[in-house]
Amino acid sequence: MSPDASSLVVGADGRPRCAWAGQSADYVAYHDEEWGRPVHGERVLFERVTLEAFQSGLSWLTILRRREGFRAAFSDFDADAVAAYDEDDVARLLQDASIIRNGAKIRAAVTNARAVVRLREDGGLDRLVWSFAPPPRAARVLTLTDVPAVTPESTALAKALRGAGLVFVGPTTAYAAMQACGLVDDHVDGCHVPADANGSGRRP
Repeated sequence: MSPDASSLVVGADGRPRCAWAGQSADYVAYHDEEWGRPVHGERVLFERVTLEAFQSGLSWLTILRRREGFRAAFSDFDADAVAAYDEDDVARLLQDASIIRNGAKIRAAVTNARAVVRLREDGGLDRLVWSFAPPPRAARVLTLTDVPAVTPESTALAKALRGAGLVFVGPTTAYAAMQACGLVDDHVDGCHVPADANGSGRRP
C-alpha cells in the first residue's frame, strides 16, 4: 500500500509533512523540530504534561502560541518552584493573559508539580513516563486516520500518573504526551522527518 496523499502536505520548501503541520508556520516548526522526537528530563516532561493538560478542549496551536508565556508564568516548569505556589500565585496566574486562565488547570499544574517532586523517591517522572513506551511499530501509519487517540499504553500511563497524584491526565491526554515526547512515532509514511530524527535509536 502507498501513503495517503491527503494525509500529507508539501510545504513551500518542497518537503512533504503530515497534513496537520501545514496549517501554520508554528505547526511546521513544531512538527519538524519537536513532535515525535524523544525528550528526557523532569523539567521538559513536566512542561509537556502540563501543556497537554491545558490544551484539553482547545487547539494545540493555541497552546503553542502561548508557550513562552507559560514558561514565564510557571517558573520555566521548575517542579520545585511550581510546587511552592500558593493561592496568591494562583490569583496572579488567573490575571496573566499570556496563558490560558483556567483556574482548575492552573491548580492542576501546581498539584502535578508537587506529585512530580514526590516521584523522585521512586525514580522520577522520566522513569515513570518512559516505562510505558510501547514496542516500536514495524512501519509508520499510512494515513492520519490510522493514528489512535488512546492506546492500552496511554491508558496504563494515565492510571500510573493518577496513582502518583497527578490530575488532568486521562488516557487521551497521556497519548498526546506520548506523541509529543517521542514515545511513539505518529508521523505519516512519506513525511520528511526521519524515523530516527535525533539519532537516539529509541523512536519507533
